[in-house]
Amino acid sequence: MDDFLIFRPDDVDLSQSPLRRGVDEPTFVLGAFNPGFARLPSGNLIMMVRVAEALSEPLRNEHMHSIRWTEGGYILDPHPASDLDFDDPRQCQLRGNANRLLTLTSLSWLLPVEVTPDGRAIVAVHYDRAIAPSASFQDYGIEDARISLIDGIYYMTTCAVSPERHCTTLYTSRNGLDYDLQGIVLDHQNKDMVLFEGRVGGKFMALTRPLGEVYFAYPPDSPYAGGPSIHVAQSPDALHWKPLDAPGIRARKGSASAGKVGGGSQPILTEQGWLLIYHGVEPQQTVGIYRSFWALLDADDPSRILRLEDDEPLLEANAALTADLTDRMYLPAPVVFTTGVVDAGDHYIVASGEADLACRITLLPKARFA
Repeated sequence: MDDFLIFRPDDVDLSQSPLRRGVDEPTFVLGAFNPGFARLPSGNLIMMVRVAEALSEPLRNEHMHSIRWTEGGYILDPHPASDLDFDDPRQCQLRGNANRLLTLTSLSWLLPVEVTPDGRAIVAVHYDRAIAPSASFQDYGIEDARISLIDGIYYMTTCAVSPERHCTTLYTSRNGLDYDLQGIVLDHQNKDMVLFEGRVGGKFMALTRPLGEVYFAYPPDSPYAGGPSIHVAQSPDALHWKPLDAPGIRARKGSASAGKVGGGSQPILTEQGWLLIYHGVEPQQTVGIYRSFWALLDADDPSRILRLEDDEPLLEANAALTADLTDRMYLPAPVVFTTGVVDAGDHYIVASGEADLACRITLLPKARFA
């Protein structure tokens, strides 16, 4: 297995950030990570990198300031620090509300980074094609792109964050670099949506992962752990989605993913079925330990799980990769978050976010999935 970081926080030129349209205060890159990943028509690879940009001094005059997009530009919202809980470095929780309300410590936008066909070197960073908030449902940013190439069109899902809703949006592109926003495709708190890279029975298919405030317990003798799980949905047009009736991939009791599971790479069709890499979370402290696992779904009926490898992780956080970034680390637990895979002949090129900090490339021989 060949493992390396390809893009880091210091590789982002903030002078070209879209936040310069309104934010004059100094900012820094909290993380450049979780890249959507696909092969371009040229043969090069594209990483759609999530750039989490934060204020260097958010706490001023006893108020925590958060960045918000508006039609007139980016502005700063002051929240009384005395009303906030700071348990998670990525967000703050407002106290004294009937519902759990959060404000973010950064605003995320997407930066296209073009890479050589082997995934080893950066060709270009396309600041002129950066994707930034452009609608009120994206007020607090755009997160965690996933890209699937289907019938010559690139379909990119993202998570949009705002006071209105926490939803999934869809972008499309003919060339993999220039994307048009198609709007919201899944409503509140349905994260980690990623389209299968191909249709099944003429229909688009996607992994989804709805979140909620309440989950119901499985029977005591069930192998499954209740909580966030991966579901499968179908659509005639990639815009209107119906969940399949059968459950998808569920966290299992006693496994390293007992906390929750969620989609990772776009499912790709192999001779054995749909191959996907997903993430599982082991509860620990505030964030938990994130690892990558893999599964095979039936080619004709993706609700059928043919193989589920959740005992031995495919990828785990690698401290050696971020050894020279220890002063930038802010998460209390190890995290690797896979977001894309590309076929490279005898091996796969896998893109992940490492420590919510940088973009990691892993070259995995196909024999690893035998």
